[in-house]
Amino acid sequence: MTKFEANPPESRTFARQGDLPKLPIPPLEETCARYLKSLEGLQDPREHAETRRAVEEFLHHDGPRIQEKLKEYAKDKASYIEEFWYESYLSHSDPVVLALNPFFVLENDPTPDRGQQLPRAASLIVSSLGFIHDLRAGMLEPDSVRGIPLDMDQYSRLFGTARIPTERGCKMEVHSEARHVVVLRRGQFYWFDVLDAENRPVLTEREILRNLQAIVSDADQMPIQEVARNSIGVLSTENRKVWSTLRKALICNKNNESCLDVVDNALFVVCLDDASPENLAELCDNFLCGTYELKGGIQIGTCTNRWYDKLQIIVCADGAAGINFEHTGVDGHTVLRFAADIFTEGLMLLARSINPSAPTLFHAPLSPYAKAYKPPRGQPVKVDSPSYVIDTTPKKLEWTLYPELRAGIRFAETRLSDLICQNDCQALEFKTYGKNFITAHGFSPDAFVQMAFQAAYYGLYGRIECTYEPAMTKSFLHGRTEAIRTVQPHTVDFVKTFFSEAPNPQKVNALRKACQGHVELTKECSKGLGQDRHLYALYCLVQRERESQAAAASSFDEDDRPTSPTSTVSSGSSGRDKPPLPSIFTDNGWHILNRSILSTSNCGNPALRLFGFGPVAADGYGIGYIIKDEGISVCASSKHLQTRRFLDTLQGYLHDIQRILIQLHLSANQRPEPFIDHAGVLRDSKTGRPINGHAEQGVNGYEDEDTMPGYSFFDSGDIELLGRRKARPSFYNTGRIIPLAEY
Repeated sequence: MTKFEANPPESRTFARQGDLPKLPIPPLEETCARYLKSLEGLQDPREHAETRRAVEEFLHHDGPRIQEKLKEYAKDKASYIEEFWYESYLSHSDPVVLALNPFFVLENDPTPDRGQQLPRAASLIVSSLGFIHDLRAGMLEPDSVRGIPLDMDQYSRLFGTARIPTERGCKMEVHSEARHVVVLRRGQFYWFDVLDAENRPVLTEREILRNLQAIVSDADQMPIQEVARNSIGVLSTENRKVWSTLRKALICNKNNESCLDVVDNALFVVCLDDASPENLAELCDNFLCGTYELKGGIQIGTCTNRWYDKLQIIVCADGAAGINFEHTGVDGHTVLRFAADIFTEGLMLLARSINPSAPTLFHAPLSPYAKAYKPPRGQPVKVDSPSYVIDTTPKKLEWTLYPELRAGIRFAETRLSDLICQNDCQALEFKTYGKNFITAHGFSPDAFVQMAFQAAYYGLYGRIECTYEPAMTKSFLHGRTEAIRTVQPHTVDFVKTFFSEAPNPQKVNALRKACQGHVELTKECSKGLGQDRHLYALYCLVQRERESQAAAASSFDEDDRPTSPTSTVSSGSSGRDKPPLPSIFTDNGWHILNRSILSTSNCGNPALRLFGFGPVAADGYGIGYIIKDEGISVCASSKHLQTRRFLDTLQGYLHDIQRILIQLHLSANQRPEPFIDHAGVLRDSKTGRPINGHAEQGVNGYEDEDTMPGYSFFDSGDIELLGRRKARPSFYNTGRIIPLAEY
């Protein structure tokens, strides 16, 4: 998060880019060894033996040649994986909604006035403009972790960026001089300028609020039943090839083309919803894909009030706010910095409203071209008009809708509604304990929660599946992420031990070993020493090689080719077939590792309430989680699976492992028995204070709570005191504490 500085130096945001090392290309042998280890717990012995043979064949035949080709390819690249990464995202033809775009839900603004929708939206816009000013001026503090600088390249694609569908996949357009925002209300588009050419705000928060009030007043004149049939935004939820065709039809009209340019060139989109979520599940749905609600067979949910090809700030009718972002050019860590900073700036603006001399996080002065601008003393009041147009009055985009577009909007909405109905998004705000409890017992919080996901999934389904967690590699130039494959031999050992009749100390030891292994794996991946990105780059080079060979073969004249009387290849494909893929890329293991049943991501900050995304596999879960000091927030989504039950099972495990840890801690640190002094008074053996009265207590005075009423998947040991509610005295100040590692 940005730290306040009164006079930050300019040009510091990207100052360390030249010092960043390139992402390393790991040795092929090491990558293959990691690959095999990540598959060991996901395959049976026969499958794993076949995968091992495919890997050995690759190492002794095509592998070394492709590895050298990758090294040569990477010599003039900032990152060996970057181009392949963008190809992967931009060639995605499915709708981006639910499949690619993640979301954040911000904590509520504590400022009383900003508990309402429009004041909250105005505050977020003003704070965003401060962030953009400092970013473009080079004043934004660069990211770092423990003093190590991180790559800042992604910030250049955060604002003014649009994903554009074409016939051959999508492309990204970055408009670095964007100066206006687009506002959506009831599916209608409005815009107004917010920055001058030097990226200084041209509107105050109060003026932005008045603009939003005018937009809402105008947009709400459209009857709610008419919204869906005019909602151009739903086209951005279509299959990308279909959207490309409809976009071409859209820009055939010059007016529509100019309207589309306004949207594409905007800094970001602000969505003002006319409804409030009634529960956590609906809250997550609203920020992930919009809500589904029919009235007389007509869609009136918030799903028609979105534009998924850009960064969106979404504000509900009750003031709940969040962000939905296009994922191609930016990762969660980058957007998280933006979200945390604008939330913090809102708090500092509150302080300034009380004390005008209070600092703010950003350093964006009001533009001298702003109506509310007041020059400092001694400077002329009159300011020359700018040489360009600054239009701060909100304007509505009037689209020309002809039959082809109306049909496209109608069917896009019905397909989107199908997607929403297929998706089940649920949230768990676990408040029993969080980071403090986990670290007090000697565990890494992220590893602890990752093992919880494994235990919950196994407890519900009785099997272990491929799991993905991203590790940030932004300590390298143009770094993005590496895949942490959570399921390792130590993970499997923990899950099977936990669901056995093993004693509790053995279960905790297995958990500790699994968590330690996960920590080491995370460190390796953060250094670029994983297997997924490296193997994917090799795979892409092989595919390019095959395409090139196929194209070369097809360039020969059919008559010049020698024919064989024994050939069975048809003339239509003679000589044109691509060479076969190396067996490592056709093997069962490759398909297993590229189908993440549990796709997880940890993206926490005190500014966030929830974070989530859709599943990446049809029979899997998308799990976003935030580990807080005294709680864990989890948002899970799936298609036609028991999402709520999965979270309930997860909650049950978290309670059960807490009970086990506390019981072991208490048994290792038993309180000395009280004694009777010479006067016959019962006294505490530690403090010597008299003990008055007598009450039945649990073990050492601690009462176990009934953490899972009904039946429990995790109750494989004896629970002697389940359901007995007694006082809970401290168990940390009882003399010498035996380290948990000694259990």
